[in-house]
Amino acid sequence: MRDGGAAMGGSGAGQDERPPAASRPAGAGELFSLLPGDRVLVTGAGGFIGSAVARALLARGVHTVALAEPGSDPRNLESLRALSGEGGFEVVEGDLRDARSVSDAVEGCRAVVHVAAIYRFWARDPEAFYAVNVGGTVNVLRAALRYGCERVLYTSTVGTIGLDPRGRPVDEDSPARVERLHGWYKRSKYVAEHEVLRAGARGLPVVLVQPTTPLGPGDLGPTPTGKIVLDYIRGRMPAYVDTALNIVDVDDVGEGHVLGLTRGQAGRSYILGGENLTLAEIFEVLASCTGRPAPRHKVPKRLAIAAAYGSELVEGRMLRRSPSVPLEGAWMSTTKMVFDDSRARTELGYSSRPAKEAISRSAEWFLGQFT
Repeated sequence: MRDGGAAMGGSGAGQDERPPAASRPAGAGELFSLLPGDRVLVTGAGGFIGSAVARALLARGVHTVALAEPGSDPRNLESLRALSGEGGFEVVEGDLRDARSVSDAVEGCRAVVHVAAIYRFWARDPEAFYAVNVGGTVNVLRAALRYGCERVLYTSTVGTIGLDPRGRPVDEDSPARVERLHGWYKRSKYVAEHEVLRAGARGLPVVLVQPTTPLGPGDLGPTPTGKIVLDYIRGRMPAYVDTALNIVDVDDVGEGHVLGLTRGQAGRSYILGGENLTLAEIFEVLASCTGRPAPRHKVPKRLAIAAAYGSELVEGRMLRRSPSVPLEGAWMSTTKMVFDDSRARTELGYSSRPAKEAISRSAEWFLGQFT
């Protein structure tokens, strides 16, 4: 699902009365202070993570400019509008691939949180991943440089981090091997990260955050990770692969974005995670909060990959529809996606609620929306 776009911007009410950055009071550990009424652009604010970021900004009284793709589901945006208080909230529409509208949107904003991306494991037109995830990011960065934005926070993914073949947790310094970045999503985000760092080398203050596996309310797509919960609820999970994921609540990820924006060191990346759980442990929590039985049969990894290749060939290439078993998703299941987010906790003051709560909140929301 594409999570954002571009739109018209402008100066916010009271912007001229804002004191210079050097004279602003900063919170403990803050490198970039936000005051009520400051204009911050959030791309993809109608999406899953983007809406959580917007909620966290609105809670601070920040004037949040929400960028949304034309024709996208408006429910998260409507919820955000209901939360808006004195800080202000506006919804603008547009396409990240339109450089002019991106430029207009960025003008007048102190900071940009660039969340919008295509996050799925398959598309009829794979080039769309690069057009949006890379080209759209370049448009945002160029506009931020042009108008002298004081900070840009870029939402990347832990999918660009190298995983340990023995299943041990890795941190931000674990280098990826390009040949193991399976799928258009990971590859396009990997390239986009380099464009962000390139802009940083040109003087743009950029910070990167890398969410792990967020769960919680507002996953309208749903995202590939949310689909695990939804498929479980619908009884479409007869078996599972012996793997592990790092589970985090989406609202903790949203708060982590704001911490990255205000406390993150320029040019540095931060994993926003929670708890490392095996897939079997995740299903145990789902069983306890939904009353539905957990799958008992484990699928060998080689069989899962073989099934994915077959699904990609027949459904994806021949029938031109989304594969039932996406190859990228199958590859993800062959290595344990476990992470160490100590850097964010130490440097940003980041924290997260128990994974069990995140899973339960996700299941409760899906039960209310899709069943």
